[in-house]
Amino acid sequence: MAEGGGEPGAWLTRDADGKAALLGGWSATSGRHHFPPAQLCPYSGADDVEVVTLPSTGSLWAWTAVTSAPPGYVGPVPYGFGIVELDGIGLRVVGRLTEPDPSALRDGQRMVVTSETLPGGRVVWAFAPEVMGSTPAGPRS
Repeated sequence: MAEGGGEPGAWLTRDADGKAALLGGWSATSGRHHFPPAQLCPYSGADDVEVVTLPSTGSLWAWTAVTSAPPGYVGPVPYGFGIVELDGIGLRVVGRLTEPDPSALRDGQRMVVTSETLPGGRVVWAFAPEVMGSTPAGPRS
């Protein structure tokens, strides 16, 4: 499992081009990816999990807006929250969306992993709408 595996920031990495990507698990026994990374495969219970870099792009599957801050949260509200199916592996990941307006999103919309810096300096991963011909640059504040 990734160092600091219980911290969502530990699941974020950067590829050789500096683009954000998520770390997940792969088990040869089940032949499936999972997120977040775990020591045991959630599908088979096997202990042959490797930490791998997951695809950084996918398609929006479901979404909503969080309009009331959860207890202890001091970041901006509203914010988007949704499910993105990662390209090529069929894994659906639940997470924060950079677009807070549900009407600005659509089923199957192309999304890309990015990072955001919340008040207090905490860096978290999120999905942003993919801009044709480019992807979001480094961390957002």
